[in-house]
Amino acid sequence: MSEIRATVRLQFHRGFTLDDAAGWIDYYARLGISHVYASPLQASRSGSPHGYDGVDPTRIDPELGGEAALERLVARLRERGMGLILDIVPNHVAVGGSENPWWQDVLAWGTDSPYADYFDIDWHSPDPLLSGKLLLPFLGAPYGETLHSGELTLRHVPASMAFHLAYHEHRFPIDPRHYGEILRLAEHEALREMAPRFDALQQRDDAYTAVADCRCQLRQALASPGAPQALEQAMALFDGASHPGATRLHYLLERQHYRLAWWRTGADEINWRRFFDIAELGGLRVEQPEVFEAVHALPLRLVEQGWVDGLRIDHVDGLADPRGYCRRLRARIGELQQRRPPHVVRHVAIFVEKILADSETLHRDWGVDGTTGYERMNEISALQHDPAGADPLWDLWHDVSGRDADFLDEVRRARREVLTGILASEFDACCRTLHAVARHRPATRDISLAAVRRTLEALVVHFPVYRTYADDGGRPELDAPFFDQAMAGARGELNPPDIGVLEWLERCLGGEAPADAEDAHERWLRQRAIVRFQQLTSPVAAKAVEDTAGYRCAALISRNDVGFDGEHFSHSPRQFHEANAWHARHFPHGLVATATHDHKRGEDVRARLAALSEDATGFARRVKRWRELASPLRQALPQGPAPSPGDELILFQMLLGAWPPTLDRHDGTAMRNFAERMIQWQQKALREAKLRSHWLWPDETYEAACRGYLEGLLAEPVPCEEIESAARELDLTGALNGLVQTTLRLTLPGIPDLYQGCEFWDYSLVDPDNRRPVDHAARQAALDEGRDPVAALATWRDGRIKQALIERLLALRHAQRDLFVHGDYRELRTGGEHGERLVAFLRCHGDRQLLVVVPRLASERLAGADHPHVPPQRWGDSHVVLPDEERGAWQSALSDTTLRMERGSAAVAELLKDLPVGVYVRDMHLQRES
Repeated sequence: MSEIRATVRLQFHRGFTLDDAAGWIDYYARLGISHVYASPLQASRSGSPHGYDGVDPTRIDPELGGEAALERLVARLRERGMGLILDIVPNHVAVGGSENPWWQDVLAWGTDSPYADYFDIDWHSPDPLLSGKLLLPFLGAPYGETLHSGELTLRHVPASMAFHLAYHEHRFPIDPRHYGEILRLAEHEALREMAPRFDALQQRDDAYTAVADCRCQLRQALASPGAPQALEQAMALFDGASHPGATRLHYLLERQHYRLAWWRTGADEINWRRFFDIAELGGLRVEQPEVFEAVHALPLRLVEQGWVDGLRIDHVDGLADPRGYCRRLRARIGELQQRRPPHVVRHVAIFVEKILADSETLHRDWGVDGTTGYERMNEISALQHDPAGADPLWDLWHDVSGRDADFLDEVRRARREVLTGILASEFDACCRTLHAVARHRPATRDISLAAVRRTLEALVVHFPVYRTYADDGGRPELDAPFFDQAMAGARGELNPPDIGVLEWLERCLGGEAPADAEDAHERWLRQRAIVRFQQLTSPVAAKAVEDTAGYRCAALISRNDVGFDGEHFSHSPRQFHEANAWHARHFPHGLVATATHDHKRGEDVRARLAALSEDATGFARRVKRWRELASPLRQALPQGPAPSPGDELILFQMLLGAWPPTLDRHDGTAMRNFAERMIQWQQKALREAKLRSHWLWPDETYEAACRGYLEGLLAEPVPCEEIESAARELDLTGALNGLVQTTLRLTLPGIPDLYQGCEFWDYSLVDPDNRRPVDHAARQAALDEGRDPVAALATWRDGRIKQALIERLLALRHAQRDLFVHGDYRELRTGGEHGERLVAFLRCHGDRQLLVVVPRLASERLAGADHPHVPPQRWGDSHVVLPDEERGAWQSALSDTTLRMERGSAAVAELLKDLPVGVYVRDMHLQRES
């Protein structure tokens, strides 16, 4: 079986199971894919559309077909010489509900549960109502109201002889040591006699195991005539709808290991680590050896069996020690590699989902093969944005929205809101942990909690990256510039006394190694403070940047996506080449993606929006006219116009970006489908921005007005016609950009990753839109036609040109494996009339070379064309400069063209004569023989 050459990301759910995927393996094999890159397959919540809400990591999800279906899929993959990469989620599992056995056990037994240390729970909260308890913010109304509503129903499960409180989808178990409080109310002697036996468990150290005998005895008691009915009557006495029932129910709840609470209290009081601000996802302490082994037992077994050839680690920045985790995982895989079947590759890849900020690089001592490619998406997209459009588009944003034309300012405001809002409890926990460090030593015990809070807030607000990676040995040198940047920003807003506290924070948070602490307890306190801090900055960044500022500040919203650097509107070719050379040297086997399950806008939506940057002033004129045309659709609400000018401008951008080349405004069915998708996107965008609506307190009046505005734009003939006309003007450049980014993804250093369905044009929006069903039959039929890229260009609007390009380049990667796996990366100079509108590079390994030439910022060159292909004569004397040793005959990988390049440069008119992109190869050994 081959090494990883190219992956396809498939999203599994009960509507697309493992057996469903097996039916399309032949198609992906013919396309040139070497590995299926699967969304999480371990058991998740019933009906999960994505698998990131796992409930049991020890088994394959039965809704996907279970392990038997996985075995069938793997067998099918092996028949075609393909493999499987598995996405795993070590950071968190789904909690609440009733499906997670670990979580339910912790609720029942508290700290006596063997799973109590699996979750990141603060059992010693300073809140006396939470001492030894978990806060469960799952109630739809305040506790007192819910208590008396009758919605909390005491139930008995005969199969397990267990009691729980049922509340909608939730099941809150009762501690078996308190079953006696229920049983002694039963009008049945056999049941009442069981009460002291359960009471006695409170005095036993072995209660967790001894309860089994009590359950058996209870089962026997319930076999007595009349016992089941008596138990039902006893449980009815806990009905909160009556005052006595509510009193009994409250007393019973007070003796449990959790405190039920209104969901709105979660942000302020929750005492366990969540995934970001999602109370339905609880953080795991995977840094603990027993937790690591439990979470990874299944995927490591699948690795050993040879079923899995790579692991994708979700949200690595959420872990306490990402470096330690990755190195431990690599060591465990290393132990298993020699036991893998002989017909599979020994090396098992590890890819980490990691958001890299501007100038940040992945640490090279983690033992991983690379990232999942978000930074590569950013690099390719930034190359396609015209820097000349930045100032006009930022001016337009400021003039229309009235908001700052500074992405970093929006990020900092959002960070502050997140810290004091949805992540307030995590912020408080970090402050208390740091305060405990200060109190430990006489020299720092006068540092107050309030001072810690002020300085920590300033530091986190100015943090430029997701997190740093300090550990017992202190802060890595690679992280120092980012911490220094945050310190400089914080100093600028703090008063002089607090600057001293800030300097202490710097030392405490990794500037000084905890290993050098004076005593063991201080060392532990410092380690804990570092972990708390680094697990705070990561969710703050995610919520502030991607999920808030990215929807508040949009000179061009194509620059605001997951892993993108919104501060920088574009990248120069030089920046692009330098980044690729770095990847080739240090992470040549990382994934290269241009679309993912996380993206906010599909890859070809971004490609179309990038084209807007080439006509910024023209777009500004259109926006002014459209706002005037649409003024009757706008509503005046007490809080301001609906939509707000900023929301209106983002909507115009998205309509142009998502409008497919095949969409005709006269096609009623297609327009209704488009409108519904845009409406769903719009609601999410408004709530993510958190300006006029919010996930936690949606303004339905504002959202309805915005929906009406959108529907009106698409229904009124004049604005709709003008928007369609503007969209048509983006078709050619958008398609050209789409073909360029496809070519780059498949030829740059790294492993190309295809997101499901993106063989055709990808005009998807934010999830769940980007998880819509894939029409595999249409893609199979297109591949069966066997059209080459030149022929497919004639019908470019149907997207088959993109598929043909992918198929050809993946075949090339298969034929020239060593060139792509081990080839270096060399920037080539371009010159002539339009040299600045070209990007060219060489990849060389041994006697084999690859030459890639693609256009950028080519909208002017496309004027009047019928296809997304710059007519050759419009390139004039533009050329690519070739090193002397690279002269000779080159064969096009995309057509039948052979070019001889003998003059030290190659004319772009020849290189891009047949197709909008040029990919050429040659074998010097064969040429010498000939």
